[in-house]
Amino acid sequence: MTEKETELRIRAAKAQENIGKTQKGRYRCKYHLMPPTGWLNDPNGLCKVNGVYHVFFQYAPEGADGSGMRSWGHYVSKDLLCWKFLGVAIYPDSDTDADGAYSGSAVPEDEGFSLYYTGNVKHKDKKYDYISDGRESNTTLIRSKDGFSFGEKKILLKTSDYPENFTRHIRDPKVYKTEKGYEMVLGGRMKGDQGAVLFYESQDGEKFTLREVKTTREKFGYMWECPDFFEMNGTKFLCVSPQGVGEEKYRFQNVYSSGYFSGELKKENFYEWDFGFDFYAPQTFFDGERRILFGWVGMPDVPYDNQPTVKEGWQHTLTLPRVLTEKEGRIIQSPAEELKKLRGEEIAKGQECECCEILLDEISESAKAVICDALEIEFKANETVFSFRSDAGRGRTVRRTDIRAENVRIFLDVSVCEAYINGGERVFTTRLYPERYTLEVFGCRAKRYAMRPYTVEIEIKDN
Repeated sequence: MTEKETELRIRAAKAQENIGKTQKGRYRCKYHLMPPTGWLNDPNGLCKVNGVYHVFFQYAPEGADGSGMRSWGHYVSKDLLCWKFLGVAIYPDSDTDADGAYSGSAVPEDEGFSLYYTGNVKHKDKKYDYISDGRESNTTLIRSKDGFSFGEKKILLKTSDYPENFTRHIRDPKVYKTEKGYEMVLGGRMKGDQGAVLFYESQDGEKFTLREVKTTREKFGYMWECPDFFEMNGTKFLCVSPQGVGEEKYRFQNVYSSGYFSGELKKENFYEWDFGFDFYAPQTFFDGERRILFGWVGMPDVPYDNQPTVKEGWQHTLTLPRVLTEKEGRIIQSPAEELKKLRGEEIAKGQECECCEILLDEISESAKAVICDALEIEFKANETVFSFRSDAGRGRTVRRTDIRAENVRIFLDVSVCEAYINGGERVFTTRLYPERYTLEVFGCRAKRYAMRPYTVEIEIKDN
């Protein structure tokens, strides 16, 4: 083990000594995956191998503000309900990922899998803009024979291997198997500030050649992050998280967006995954029976904050696992069926509960639901409006979606709220920091059920 590798492992071990303290935080969620300590962002390496679900995530254990090493954390589960945290899986311990083991994906292989990620390097010998110069993005492979131990790093593509009409921003490999071998999509920023996806192919999962570049005819954001590509019921979906798309009343309300193209690549065929304040960088995987999505309950570069959890020593969570289905070229998102096993007794009217499932139906065109005296949901004839009526939003204000709500399924988990409208036709996700956990409804019927927590075990391994 090199001196650098030893140093990072000591730093991670020291940071994770704080887990006992952060587990006692007032706003820690009970049935969402979160960092045991420090910072979490993009979900990575999602897969199911030998009956075990693997959920990796961007992990900065040294700082709740994201400072320090950017590594991959690792959760495993057999049922999406009982989870085990195994610590850091990928350290930024080489010259080709010195400034972070950035986002990527997993491909199941026999008893284990192959992990692909972006090794980030930022040169500091002089002043750079880190767009046209000063940055390296190294597409990297690590193989695991059993899903728990990890082999050596192998660099597959360096910055010099990418097309000349791209900037230094190329990252987030999503790799999948085909009948002919392997395919990979990378998100990129072209010169001239236009987002695009690069499609590569390979026979062995190591030697990749560029097949084509896909983008929109008209500029649609300057950078496309976290690409994903899959097919359901004969419809192909290209998913990206575009940066730099202009805000509209019912679309692109966040500083950055996440969604998918259905059909031709053009703005009117792009559909957002989530209309809330806190959702970005989702990834999907096929578990042998269904396609599941996890997203990051967070958003970079925003005017609001999560200081209550930062003070507790942690920040951000992942979404609930969402099962995807196709309907007339659109995608419906539904919480995984396994979550029903967490549902407990119905909660009496007026009783407070910080972890619950709320079911709303018989919704009139002037109905309203107020969650925790903080988050107000207004139901109108042609739109649904989410707005904060107190400072529990920490600077969050209002979001809208142009849909008539007939039913809503809401999951409240201490400081996270996910709302699924009309069976998952639209979804809204937000953080919130209330003092009380109440529910008031007007013009609709409501039922609440207590939610039991995930079972989470900490078993930190030194990889």
